[in-house]
Amino acid sequence: MKMKENWHQQTSILLGGFSAWLYAAGCAQTPTGTTSGTKTQSPLEHSIVASQPGIFYGWPANNGLWSWDGGREILVGISRGKFDERRGHNTFGQADPAEGIDSVLGRSLDGGRTWTIEDPANFVGDGGRPVPSLGGIVFNQPGFALRAVGFGYHGSADPQGSFFISTNRGRSWAGPFQFTGLMQDANLQNMDCTTRTGYLVTGRDTCLFFMSARLKQGGGGRDKTFVAETTDGGKTFHFVSWIVPLSDPHRAVMPAVARLPDGTIVVALRRRVPGDDNTPCWVDCYGSKDNGRTWSFFSRVGETGGWNGNPPALVTLKDGRLTCAYGDRSRVKMFARLSADGGKTWGEEIVLREDFQRARYGDMDFGYPRLEQNHRGELVALYYWATEALIEHHIAATIWGPEKRK
Repeated sequence: MKMKENWHQQTSILLGGFSAWLYAAGCAQTPTGTTSGTKTQSPLEHSIVASQPGIFYGWPANNGLWSWDGGREILVGISRGKFDERRGHNTFGQADPAEGIDSVLGRSLDGGRTWTIEDPANFVGDGGRPVPSLGGIVFNQPGFALRAVGFGYHGSADPQGSFFISTNRGRSWAGPFQFTGLMQDANLQNMDCTTRTGYLVTGRDTCLFFMSARLKQGGGGRDKTFVAETTDGGKTFHFVSWIVPLSDPHRAVMPAVARLPDGTIVVALRRRVPGDDNTPCWVDCYGSKDNGRTWSFFSRVGETGGWNGNPPALVTLKDGRLTCAYGDRSRVKMFARLSADGGKTWGEEIVLREDFQRARYGDMDFGYPRLEQNHRGELVALYYWATEALIEHHIAATIWGPEKRK
């Protein structure tokens, strides 16, 4: 059942923020011109967004991020459960919301300087049954936010997928609504929808969704990312394209999406060799110049290590460059890289965080970032983390100023 009672709402101090785009959001080629090595970006500021004794906070990438007023107001989705030292994740109830994982929100009204935790009614995990949408959703209205839900990850168990919408900056939500017609498409037959939140608003009645699916039988660890679209205000949805073809043998999931000034859509994907715990995981970058209809491989962004790796976070800076953030569970660090050519090549890895403390029984369980640029031009990465002083997993932020374009 959803955990409502006696939850502490915590306010934390941090600097940072996000831009006006709404973002969701992991082939083995190496891009020409990508530099090697790492560097420490200075200054870096670390702070806590959500933390509570006895509680596990995690997985911003599974939830969502929204912002308004040029990044002055920021909303980030968070999974919450009771902390329990065990192998894998240091919590329980990972598959069924009724067993103890629920979804909450962290809000900042000052560009990321202070945060409060909110637990809205009628949100993910509250037990509502998805119903068809009547349409009429105005995607480009002020205050709009959308949260997508899929099957088979922390607190989500909807094989057809569903979504919630808000028209008042996430203070209240309507839904869940069905992705009517989508999973019945011939391209998605015999598949479960494993989507997280990733979309680009393209008009009043139109929106692109960056989703994932896997076969119902034998599809574990083999999710593939696809693009879906609605053109009738969310009443019906149709399949557009696979970003990585189904013939590709590797996992390609948890898309982080950004749009360049010239209209190109860039997507970073979480990648893994299914069933192979020895080959490190990685992040790839793909691009589309025709609004998601066709895709080209751009680059291999970085390595995310063992323990199932990490998904990426991606944002277009106000000067047109891209920034990608990700965790590497083998090197036990959070990284970011900048691209000045639309994701075709990437600069040196910037070390954002390296003081993770592994719990007694847990794996290297951290990361799953969201990333944005605020109205001050600062970048902030939000992710889950644990330290020697605060061993219980919490939502942390690292904030830094991107180097100026040379």
